[in-house]
Amino acid sequence: MQNPRIKDLLALQEKSRLRKERGLFVVEGLREIQHCIEGGYIIKEIFHNPSIISEEKLLQMFPDGAGSSVTIASVNDYVYEKIGYRGSTEGAIAIVEARELSLDSLGDIFDGKRAPFIIVTEEVEKPGNIGALLRTADACGADAVIICNPLTDIYNPNIIRSSLGGVFTNRIAICSSTQAIQWLKKNGVSIYTAQLQDSVPYYDADFTAPTAIVLGSEAKGLSPEWREASDRKIIIPMLGRIDSLNVSISAAVLCYEVVRQRINADTL
Repeated sequence: MQNPRIKDLLALQEKSRLRKERGLFVVEGLREIQHCIEGGYIIKEIFHNPSIISEEKLLQMFPDGAGSSVTIASVNDYVYEKIGYRGSTEGAIAIVEARELSLDSLGDIFDGKRAPFIIVTEEVEKPGNIGALLRTADACGADAVIICNPLTDIYNPNIIRSSLGGVFTNRIAICSSTQAIQWLKKNGVSIYTAQLQDSVPYYDADFTAPTAIVLGSEAKGLSPEWREASDRKIIIPMLGRIDSLNVSISAAVLCYEVVRQRINADTL
């Protein structure tokens, strides 16, 4: 545990500032690492417990011998138990090179035949909610996820874990709300804001054209900037005494209405 490389791994797991400064982050689990590789991320180093998974099996995850450039280090049961971020483990933890997630990287979503469908969040704080939302985005085939004014970095281990690797299977951009609004307007994407005031039921909106569903935090909702930019305000009817859903659940309800409408219109 006093090995400098092990200390470095633990520091990257724990410190957002260090991840940003060094442009590196940590991924744990075979499924997540596989999604990471398939997403084109550069794996710098893998720590594995050979009593759980062999180096040979790890190398099989990489296409065309690409794993030959990756440093692979074995650790014993004691060390792996200490560095494993979650209870159930598959014997492998990777250090990965971060990627700049800008709006410019999403330009090609407008090149296809179907109307783009984009999920936008503003100031959603809890990593578990962001992770669950990314799983929904993957499941419903969203073209992109834009995370505005983030309060935690996208490479937080809790986001990667709760998204089941959805950080790597989705097209993601990180930016300010102002930048996102300008980009959506420029590209002719209709903005649908989920909010309580002056809204229509979500199933009365038309999501078959280029669409952005925008959700705010549970604590504060959306900022006035998004409310003013909105093309249509939508609401999920609440029939009980609690007036809001978890943001990831709200996203799932709205996203699958988009899917339903596009299946019926044969535009999915």
